[in-house]
Amino acid sequence: MSEQDKIQLFENQPIRAAWDSEQEEWYFSIVDVVRVLVDSPDYNTGRKYWNKLKQRLKEEGSQLVTNCHQLKMTAADGKKRLTDVADTQQLLRIVQSIPSPKAEPFKLWLAQVGRERIEETIDPEQAIDRALETYQRKGYSPDWIHQRILAIRVRNELTAEWQARGVEQGREYAILTDEITRAWSGMTTKQYKQLKGLKKQNLRDNMSTTEIILNMLAETSTKDISKKERPEGFEESRQVAKRGGRVAHIARQALEAETGEPVITSKNAAQLNAVVTQMIEAVASTKPEELPPPTEEKKTEE
Repeated sequence: MSEQDKIQLFENQPIRAAWDSEQEEWYFSIVDVVRVLVDSPDYNTGRKYWNKLKQRLKEEGSQLVTNCHQLKMTAADGKKRLTDVADTQQLLRIVQSIPSPKAEPFKLWLAQVGRERIEETIDPEQAIDRALETYQRKGYSPDWIHQRILAIRVRNELTAEWQARGVEQGREYAILTDEITRAWSGMTTKQYKQLKGLKKQNLRDNMSTTEIILNMLAETSTKDISKKERPEGFEESRQVAKRGGRVAHIARQALEAETGEPVITSKNAAQLNAVVTQMIEAVASTKPEELPPPTEEKKTEE
């Protein structure tokens, strides 16, 4: 199983999912799906509903519950916990057991998610296009979106290098990421998220443009040093991660010395986007007579 803890959105509601590249199959968190179908914002309500439904299905002699798998997924408190998951076929059976006006739209959504993932496997550029559309809908500025997409590319190049050096995906990736983040920002990833008031949200999605650029510098420096020195395994890669992060730390110090302002901000995406929105609304509400007169271009003599 790979690409776990992906977040799929159904009507702006997050549903945790994992993609099995060998089986070419999505596995979805059943509790998340149930929560959406019963129209409850509370996770515990979805969990209780699923427990009751699971018992009823068992009593009916359904093999569905027996065939369901469990995967470790990130819970609301940020910890990895075993979660009941179902593939598309199993999930459709569960959906049929829940009286909900969202049942039919959800079936269409499942088909769309599956089709898009297959298309992205054939043509990865489509994944980038969809990411662009998602960030645009969320109100991010064009400059920020450009840097974020570039950051995704840099991150993928780094993880590919880690894989080549024998680093294991999952816990070891997370530790190395922490080392890089701590080296350039002075905080672990968890502390950085706490500063911005985040829980399970993606930290990079809540960085300012400057924060993203420095984080990219830290990750691409780590990748370049690793390619040059070819560390063996996790411990040697850990030392490289610290060195790569320090490169961005030096750049951060230089920038702060020039501007006299801290680079790291406690503002998250909602607050950063609100500033942009307020600026746009302020311009839009300005009366024509309040706008500065256009500058006239000087005519050149022929």
